[in-house]
Amino acid sequence: MGAALGGGYGNLMGLYGFSVDNILSLDVVLANGTAVTVTAKQYPDLWWALRGAGHNFGIVTSAVMKSYPTPKPKNMAWTGGLFYTEDRIEGVVQAIQDLVLKEPMNVFLYCTTTGPPTFNATVLVTPFYFGTEAEGRKAFQSLLALKPYKDSTAHIPYNEWNTAANSFCIKGGRKPSYGAGFAEMVPGTWRLIWNAYVDFLKLPGTQFSSILTECYSLTYAQSIMKSTSSFANRDVRFNGAAIPNYQDPNLDREAEAFGSKVRALWRSTGSFPRNRTYVNFAFGDEPNDVVFDTSTPRLKQIKQQYDPQNVFNQYFDIEPAR
Repeated sequence: MGAALGGGYGNLMGLYGFSVDNILSLDVVLANGTAVTVTAKQYPDLWWALRGAGHNFGIVTSAVMKSYPTPKPKNMAWTGGLFYTEDRIEGVVQAIQDLVLKEPMNVFLYCTTTGPPTFNATVLVTPFYFGTEAEGRKAFQSLLALKPYKDSTAHIPYNEWNTAANSFCIKGGRKPSYGAGFAEMVPGTWRLIWNAYVDFLKLPGTQFSSILTECYSLTYAQSIMKSTSSFANRDVRFNGAAIPNYQDPNLDREAEAFGSKVRALWRSTGSFPRNRTYVNFAFGDEPNDVVFDTSTPRLKQIKQQYDPQNVFNQYFDIEPAR
């Protein structure tokens, strides 16, 4: 639910939109202790605010969401890993930039390692196609043509789609996220990002660190007017996050320098007139207009109405309008 309150990306958003587009009602405990059910007709201002900045307006105890029943045999997707040597990174980046994502598609790009025992740095692409393997391979032919040295893709059921992300959810350690939204993937920028990543991996204890970029089909999501919710990122094509992963607090300074450098590189060629970051990928030092964009002034007005004492101020604090 936490991801949905910030917007909510997902494998099938090309077909069904963001999580915020699929919420029907929210049960919320407000700052004054009142429990309310919020819908488009009941508390419409709060309804708008909760779907994109929900962490700042109350405690969501339950939600009613749209569902899309699908027969199990059809609930399959082609996905997995395409691994490339570092000399292919510019070509991979350009292929993703040029890729036209249809509704059943998304694609992730990682700078990661091969894991134990060697932890060699590598380029990883995870294509996703909701359909058959043949359809998926045809849709992502431009990436396959770059000849990955390893192909671990498979045609798998719904309950296995996200297993590759399990490592991000292991409890413990230090895993700050330095995120940025951008409209362009520039190969030269990614060479600099790769170099920064390899340099950071030279520090002992950083071998589980990674850099992630997500790209989804946005045609359906952008058909829904931006004004329907406070979620501000319908126009952001790529979302990146540098995630230093380590145990030793003595590495905090180096991790911050690494994450901040990658974030700055994305922003330097991202083609937005001002910085943009998906709230669920943000580090915490971003001002409101970076994570909430043009929704910020109205959010402050609604905050004054429903949380004037700013009780809910722990996550990208929105100061009530005065």
